[in-house]
Amino acid sequence: MPVPSSPRATNVRSVAVEVFTEWQKTPRFAVDILDDWTRRTALSAPNAAFLHDIVLTSLRNLTLLDHWTDHLTGNKHLDHRTRWLLRIGLCQLLLLGVPSHAAVNETVAIAGRSGALINAVLRRAGRELAQLTSHTATLPLATQYSHPEFMIRRWIKIMGKSKTEALCQWNQNPPSTFVRVNRLIDAADEKLAKVPGLAPHNEEDFFECDPTPREALKQGLCYAHDPSTAIAPRMLAPRPGETVLDACAAPGGKTALMAQMMCNEGRIYACDASSARLNRLRENLTRLHVRNAQVMQHDLLSDAPAPFGDILFDRILLDVPCSNSGVMRRRVDVRWRLQEDEFTALAVTQRAICEAALRYLKPGGSLVYSTCSIDPEENQHIVKAVLEAHPELEMAESRLVFPPKDLMDGAFAARLVKSA
Repeated sequence: MPVPSSPRATNVRSVAVEVFTEWQKTPRFAVDILDDWTRRTALSAPNAAFLHDIVLTSLRNLTLLDHWTDHLTGNKHLDHRTRWLLRIGLCQLLLLGVPSHAAVNETVAIAGRSGALINAVLRRAGRELAQLTSHTATLPLATQYSHPEFMIRRWIKIMGKSKTEALCQWNQNPPSTFVRVNRLIDAADEKLAKVPGLAPHNEEDFFECDPTPREALKQGLCYAHDPSTAIAPRMLAPRPGETVLDACAAPGGKTALMAQMMCNEGRIYACDASSARLNRLRENLTRLHVRNAQVMQHDLLSDAPAPFGDILFDRILLDVPCSNSGVMRRRVDVRWRLQEDEFTALAVTQRAICEAALRYLKPGGSLVYSTCSIDPEENQHIVKAVLEAHPELEMAESRLVFPPKDLMDGAFAARLVKSA
């Protein structure tokens, strides 16, 4: 990728510091902060891409960048701004391959009082580049791949060191963009075939794309989501004319796929606990020509009466809140925001949601429990506990997606059938 010219490059690095400062102080996702700052500063397309590269590559390699920083400064105590500037500079030099003169000069230019230190450290890094990068392979996994130590320990216990390292390697690469053909629009596949840069994926109707087909997305010809997100609705297999509950529906990709499978016949009650997410859900379903879905706000764990009354459903999709441990490649914030004790708390919530949903499942009906986690505590353990508590249920099938093996985001889905 070409390096931006000097005046704009300085601006990009200044914006990167502002993005990092906001990211550290708020719970907002990095990509949302990036989008805000890109619009606010009216960056050109190349500079916006460069900003995204600096920020997301730095966040994916935070522990490694700090290891290099501590080595090069002799573990010197640094204020927050100086540390971020060094992370930005080292990211350019050692990870993005930005020419030394641009990486050093432009970073020093915005450093202010710490300019002399930044200059000395980055110039030393340039001289020792080969030594620093070659030594990386000898570092502990948590440092080498910038994952929290508790996560590395947890994964090694669950899947062994080899698989853990493969997953860490996977998480370090920027994610691909995928779209799914929306067959609720006539001849969508034929129209999409004329769009450049689409490569078929193993999962039916999915394409890896570069560049993103923005106009096709706007027209509703396709919907952007990872192929792993189709596993749960396809496992549920709703049929035309049935009554379906999508209990955690926003932003709507799974709902739209189920509407397509049902040929827009029957009824989907698309619920979400978050009022803020309902507008996006409605917009997506409208754009994708979904006509058999009724959008409602409802939290299965609340004491409020269900807006759909006492309906018993043929099929229920439960895509429950989870740790997102299967999508760390795509959601770079997760590894730094997730805490070790959250797994237990999440499992309690997930089990409660499942129990609450089961009372709406008719005899002979199917419920698919789904997460974007690869952690047994959120997946197999929940299903096992539910089955033990409900002898009227049996598990028909399940699937765990392991990203390095399946080449898509991690996910879990299990279909439970209630005896007639």
